Amino acid sequence: MFRTGSPWAAALAALSLWNGAFAQQYRERLPQDEVIYFLLPDRFDNGDAGNDRGGLRGGRLSTGFDPAAKGFYHGGDLRGLLARLEYIQHLGATAIWLGPIYKNKPVQGAPGHESAGYHGYWITDFTRVDPHFGNESDFQALVEAVHRRGMKLYLDIITNHTADVIAYRECTSGECPYRSHADFPYTAHGGVHGEPINTGFEGDDAQHQTAENFAGLTRPDYAYTPYVPKGEEHVKVPAWLNDPIFYHNRGDTTFKGESSEFGDFGGLDDLMTENPRVVQGFSEIYGTWIDRYGVDGFRIDTARHVNPEFWQAFVPAMLARARARGIVNFHIFGEVNVATADVALLARHTRLHKLPAVLDFAFAAAVRETVAGSRGTDLLARLFEDDVLYEGGADAALRLPTFVSNHDNGRFAYFVRTARPGIADEEVIKRVLLAHAMLLTLRGVPVVYYGDEQGFAGIGGDQDARQDMFRTQVPTYKQERPLGVATQSDKDHFDDNHPFYRAFAELARLRSAHPALRRGRQIVRSYGLEPGLFAVSRIDPDNGREILVAFNTSTAPLSAQVAVNADSRHFTSLQGHCDAEPTTQGSYRVAIAPLEYVICASRDGG
Repeated sequence: MFRTGSPWAAALAALSLWNGAFAQQYRERLPQDEVIYFLLPDRFDNGDAGNDRGGLRGGRLSTGFDPAAKGFYHGGDLRGLLARLEYIQHLGATAIWLGPIYKNKPVQGAPGHESAGYHGYWITDFTRVDPHFGNESDFQALVEAVHRRGMKLYLDIITNHTADVIAYRECTSGECPYRSHADFPYTAHGGVHGEPINTGFEGDDAQHQTAENFAGLTRPDYAYTPYVPKGEEHVKVPAWLNDPIFYHNRGDTTFKGESSEFGDFGGLDDLMTENPRVVQGFSEIYGTWIDRYGVDGFRIDTARHVNPEFWQAFVPAMLARARARGIVNFHIFGEVNVATADVALLARHTRLHKLPAVLDFAFAAAVRETVAGSRGTDLLARLFEDDVLYEGGADAALRLPTFVSNHDNGRFAYFVRTARPGIADEEVIKRVLLAHAMLLTLRGVPVVYYGDEQGFAGIGGDQDARQDMFRTQVPTYKQERPLGVATQSDKDHFDDNHPFYRAFAELARLRSAHPALRRGRQIVRSYGLEPGLFAVSRIDPDNGREILVAFNTSTAPLSAQVAVNADSRHFTSLQGHCDAEPTTQGSYRVAIAPLEYVICASRDGG
């Protein structure tokens, strides 16, 4: 895989030595020390063709396996990932965020609209590895191999919902509009049932979230009449999950108002996370994954759609389990999916829900608007000014996982092409590289989405952004020509010589080699109302030395003076051209080509 004798092979060898030194005490690394690589196991590599059908028989609607269909299992598994750890580590990643691996309902959806649980978010058994991905021994081997390399492994977890199993007798057409608390209270009288029910239940608000109160909730048919179809009565594990009393049963969410927390996502069974039994049950489920395997963190799916009291209890319980296992820097970060750079929409979940960190969707939106789009760089400045809104302020913002591509919204190259129709590949490449330079040098914990390093672009979000790294059979994936290469996608994509792979690896090396780029306080130095200069200083927390990082988001070259610390008098280049000395005390000249960046490190100060 790695061509010996080439300059890049030598660079990879050096990167391996650096990784080894950086990895020696991986348990003690802070969350902001990591570079995270996020992947969906089904789409990464197929190490065992024997589990492609998950031990099931029949066609794709029984097994979920159809490698030529975007919405079905393709065969990737844990053994395939295990065989590619060197590829991930040489990219500079120090942690792997693994898409959900728990046993899923193989197929669901209305006739003619079926798809499979290849993504992992339709769970029936929260205690087992999905047989399409392997088994518990495979997962144990993966965790141990990751740790031997000094890397960390983060699991994707779900508490908001399970697979779609529960049905409602009133919804014969398949559509179940949301039914609110006001119109259909738990103690319904003269409504659906015609008689008062659950009269011993005083509500689900914070002050009533006690075991004694929820003992009075005995009937789940206050809004709809839920039932479990024949043959699926015991499909969920642990067994308590099979009882409809532990679900909201109010119909489909509109993602607005109270339905955002109490409604079903496209029919997925929405758990009643206000019930202390559900809190206790999920604390035990995921605490066991920590106890048994020693995983290093959790990414929480759909965190914004769960009541704050659940997280206020669940997070401390998980941190305590991790500490008992010797995991001192267990990283928990929640998904709060927002479409804008409005930090307040994210920060409230660190204050009210008490989540230690959230995925930085605001960062993704700001980079998308300024690098893929045409917004001025003042949007980036405002984003970072609002770091004070997070619980813990700017220090807490250092722990926020940042990203520019993901499995739901799409890849950054797709955003560039959408914002700039007809743009030449050369400019797309420059904008993708500039976005990833921001990702790997600005504050936060960078998350590289699998395939971006191989030039994947996609044609949209969701299934259109979930290409196979191994040789694909999906017609639309085959037709794609990844950026930076001359051929189409009908091959494996683990090329360590791909220009994106090389660029990301070099940025990751710089980040991990310089504490300022990982843990350093960030000072915004320059921005504008139009595309152009955006500059920050990162201050080394150990010696106070400054690293100046400056970007040019415009298609014209720029030259400008940027403020620096008065005691930063001598600079060396980490990337691009850097003057050896400031123009005058406290003022440094940067000259940056279109859609490029420079990284200049002070040799004094502090």
